[in-house]
Amino acid sequence: MLGRAAPDYRKLTSQQDDDETGIWSIVCFYVPRALRGGGLAAALLDAAIDHAFAKGAGVIEAYPVGEASPSYRFMGFRDMFIARGFHEVGMAGSRRHVMRLER
Repeated sequence: MLGRAAPDYRKLTSQQDDDETGIWSIVCFYVPRALRGGGLAAALLDAAIDHAFAKGAGVIEAYPVGEASPSYRFMGFRDMFIARGFHEVGMAGSRRHVMRLER
């Protein structure tokens, strides 16, 4: 799921700045169990990045977890985002990493 951050969405961390604009968020992936492990989430992420920047996003933000996380796995894994140039800017709770990609 990809969407523009809206003013009525709840902040995930206190580090988020209400004055920032042009931020798009990648919040979750759904890959059927039978298709997991085949690179579909990575392909979805690549397409989401291309789409967001093509539509004018200045920053893409995502909230992935580490591979060992027992929950929030639908948000994607941190290494997949790092491989595409995302950098960590904080944490949202104890498991979700707040990561950003800027162009």
